[in-house]
Amino acid sequence: MLVTYLEASRDLCETDSILFGAAVAVCRFIGAKIPMAGHATTQSSAIPAWKKRIEDRIAKARALIGRLTSFRSGNNRPRIVRTVRMAFAGTNISLSQPDITQKLTERIEDLKQKIAAWGKRIRRFTERSRRFNQNRVFQSDQKRLYKSLERPKVCGSGPRTGSG
Repeated sequence: MLVTYLEASRDLCETDSILFGAAVAVCRFIGAKIPMAGHATTQSSAIPAWKKRIEDRIAKARALIGRLTSFRSGNNRPRIVRTVRMAFAGTNISLSQPDITQKLTERIEDLKQKIAAWGKRIRRFTERSRRFNQNRVFQSDQKRLYKSLERPKVCGSGPRTGSG
């Protein structure tokens, strides 16, 4: 069936469309995942890959802190216990030790410090990026920079006013 369409095609663009359609049909038939159209040529995101990795690391560390805190407060569900064992893997610490609550607290504090350091790294990058963009706008169009600085901050990131 594909041969008849290929023989009837008049130019390379039409042949390309026919072959692409056939490939999509085969992928759908066998259940293969198809990458989104246009992603091969365009940039995937403006967010750097290292920043995404750090944000994922922060999310995992926060989840681990939650599980460790839950275990410390007496939750002995199998999933929680498994997570705590994995958190202390390779450290010679057993969950049956008498000072396990102190070890849990130390591990939680360690994770909190790591999260703070990772967050600071992202914040430094964001601030530097903002300054860099403002400098570039200032060099090209000062009026536009000053207008953007006059606009009120979004998301309540400015100083708090009133009671509360």
